[in-house]
Amino acid sequence: MPRSKTWFFITLGLFILAGCGSPADHETQSAAPAQGRLIGVSFQSMNNPFFVDLNEGLQEVIEAHGDTLVTLDAQWNSMKQMNDLSDLILQGAACVFVNPVNWEGIRGSLVKAKQNNVPVIVVDAPVRDQELILSTVASDNVEAGRLAAQAMAEAIRPAQIGILALSINKACIDRVAGFKEVIAQYPDMIIVDEQEVKGTTESSRPVMRDMIGRHPEINAVFAINDPTALGAISALESAGKLQDVKICAVDGAPEAVQAIREGKLLATSAQFPYEMGKAAAQVFYDHLEGKPVEKDVKIRVELITAANAEQFLTK
Repeated sequence: MPRSKTWFFITLGLFILAGCGSPADHETQSAAPAQGRLIGVSFQSMNNPFFVDLNEGLQEVIEAHGDTLVTLDAQWNSMKQMNDLSDLILQGAACVFVNPVNWEGIRGSLVKAKQNNVPVIVVDAPVRDQELILSTVASDNVEAGRLAAQAMAEAIRPAQIGILALSINKACIDRVAGFKEVIAQYPDMIIVDEQEVKGTTESSRPVMRDMIGRHPEINAVFAINDPTALGAISALESAGKLQDVKICAVDGAPEAVQAIREGKLLATSAQFPYEMGKAAAQVFYDHLEGKPVEKDVKIRVELITAANAEQFLTK
């Protein structure tokens, strides 16, 4: 496993300042101690255990090669992400890893990286402009949605379903597509509402409250990630309806696995972010050595239910 996370938080703080600071701020950051190549990664949000684990996978491989990883938190703000990536490119990053907030809106940053000969590797959530990147390393998100839908179909029928979606994120688009593909096979499972969230517990809580207010018949919910599911659980608990609603999600975060053990969450399609990070970093080093790299690297997914939740908590 990587060294202490202390370097991550120090570096994150420095680059948050650099991203909105003066030229003097940039000079201060460039003088910071670094080993080997400077490599950057910009995540949608670091307020999610999934991205913390993905970052650790990247860090392990990058530091093993004697290089330095700088980790940036876009805080679900596409403009901040663009500014952060611009800083990295200007500071001579050898490579940038991107977890895009907006799979289409990231294009300008990808063009700038291409113009500066900085390879871009996309992690977790694909981008539209594949010709501008070296590779995408992501879970099989369509399959993750399928697994969640099948678990729901086996647990509750007939079903009136609400979906908590995030349509600016391609990974989430794919999860919903996979979910709907399976649900379409069951005429007694009907999607009655689909609402946008920001992928966080805080954003999904009020959306879930509104959804059950307008559709009290909802007895099943598909959430695009675990934080969203946890927000839905909170809203349903407050309304006294949690025992009547089956919730499925995607991620496999420890908090979600614990919720499964407690009977609050039906299932979550586990991703393996640490493996994803290591695989993405290896793509970069293979590229450096002139080896051919895959354009689309898929990382496995696995359904977690009450039957196997215990083993995931001990991993």
